[in-house]
Amino acid sequence: MSNMITKKGFRVTAAGVVALAVVAAGATSAEAKGRTVIRSGGCDNSSATWKLKAQSDDGRIEVEFEVDANRVGQTWAVRMGDDGHRFFTGTRTTAGASGSFTVNRRIANRAGTDTIRARATRGAATCAGVVNF
Repeated sequence: MSNMITKKGFRVTAAGVVALAVVAAGATSAEAKGRTVIRSGGCDNSSATWKLKAQSDDGRIEVEFEVDANRVGQTWAVRMGDDGHRFFTGTRTTAGASGSFTVNRRIANRAGTDTIRARATRGAATCAGVVNF
């Protein structure tokens, strides 16, 4: 293939076309493999801890919010949202040997950076986290 000149005067070579194809394929492969962002911390007025995780999943975002209170049977009010769009509101009760609960949701991957917020409250105890994805 010989050099081609486009309307704007740029030269396009076969090597340039191949390089662009490789870069585009690399971007697609990276998304397919997934990206993960995890944040964690302690809860206010409680010994409980929280973890908020977001990862790419077939063009969507898989969000996981976990609160570990180390006590079975506690009921927490939970809210989760993405850039002001609430995608979960409800209650969860700690269970299992660890005295924890987890909320999992798959949400749309909106244009630009997604700011995902999760909050769980129980009386004066508040567990709140944010991830930018």
